[in-house]
Amino acid sequence: MSLRVDVAANRAARKWTRAEQVRRVLWAAAWPLFRLSPRPCWGWRRGLLRLFGARVGRAVHVYPTARIVMPWNMRIGDGAALGDGAILYALGPVSIGARATVSQGAHLCAGSHDLSRPDRPLIKPPIEIGADAWIAAEAFVGPGVRIGQGAVVGARAVAMRDVAAGTIVAGNPARAIGRCGQ
Repeated sequence: MSLRVDVAANRAARKWTRAEQVRRVLWAAAWPLFRLSPRPCWGWRRGLLRLFGARVGRAVHVYPTARIVMPWNMRIGDGAALGDGAILYALGPVSIGARATVSQGAHLCAGSHDLSRPDRPLIKPPIEIGADAWIAAEAFVGPGVRIGQGAVVGARAVAMRDVAAGTIVAGNPARAIGRCGQ
């Protein structure tokens, strides 16, 4: 059985409130102030993110080439880092724990579509990255996924399911390959 996609209904659906639309336009206008800031200007970028509603802890390092959609849906704990070219597609809530690292080119995707319906409505499941976790270079963390405290998602891994605390995963789909500290 095939499901006929209702593209017209999807395009007609209201995905964002008026306030969200306004904030998205303002964030796009402010984006050059973030992107063009010198690399060591950590405080400047933290301030811009806070200005747009992100909850950002102390000593957070967000690199200027990190791409952030809807910062008001983000919470970043003390000492966490977002590397060069990291993508935070924060359509839904994204929480990054203290001292966690999201490495260069990693992608956290808190948005998708309900494939069970012909109009494919937008859904915004949260992502949670635990304290001391590491999302390695170019890894992908999908919508609704929780990465446990101290877990490692290896380079270019695709985590579409939760990863238990202290577990190291790799591959596509991501599979457990070890435990941290062992």
